[in-house]
Amino acid sequence: MKKIKIVLVDDHNIVRDGFKNLLMNLTDIKVIGEASTGGDLFNLLKKIIPDILLMDITLPNMNGIAITEKLRIDYPDIKVIMLTANVDDESVFDSFKAGALGYLPKNIQFDELVEAIRSVYEGNEYIARSISDVVLKNYFNRNKIGGNIHFRSKQELTKRELQVIESFAGGFSYKEIADQLNISIHTVESHKKNILEKLELNSIVDLVKYAIKHGIINL
Repeated sequence: MKKIKIVLVDDHNIVRDGFKNLLMNLTDIKVIGEASTGGDLFNLLKKIIPDILLMDITLPNMNGIAITEKLRIDYPDIKVIMLTANVDDESVFDSFKAGALGYLPKNIQFDELVEAIRSVYEGNEYIARSISDVVLKNYFNRNKIGGNIHFRSKQELTKRELQVIESFAGGFSYKEIADQLNISIHTVESHKKNILEKLELNSIVDLVKYAIKHGIINL
């Protein structure tokens, strides 16, 4: 079985050790390295290339957001999950803008951590359910003062696609959406792909904007 290769980036040894111990017994996930600073990380990447970085935002010298922006240029295939105590709306927004695919609080439940890793590995975005309200409010406020997203009429969407958008905007995972709608996870992914193409959007967070703008969800 191919293992998802993880590198932990945090300036506290106890935090790295804790997450390493949590993940060590999984059959499909393996921690292959760790770093305490951006400099340490980029030196490590000369030797090993992970699939995913689990990275704190608050790091000495270069923070996690700046590291993510640099990774997008130098190592575009590496996926980043922010795993941090900072869950304010600006940190969430700036992380996704920099290129992160996931955002999790450090007090996340183990099962959801694993779910997030597997989902991001497949190329999906993942926002922890516990902070989904923060994300929604952030994008709502930004959308009120403007934005350059081009929205088409929601009449172009099917009833099922509207249900999928509402579920994503509510912070539900792929598995939860599949269970709610009695469809497979693969079908959820197909719906998401079709919705993004129809609406000329790029990500789930753009779908959140769409859902708010067109009244699919209310805050």
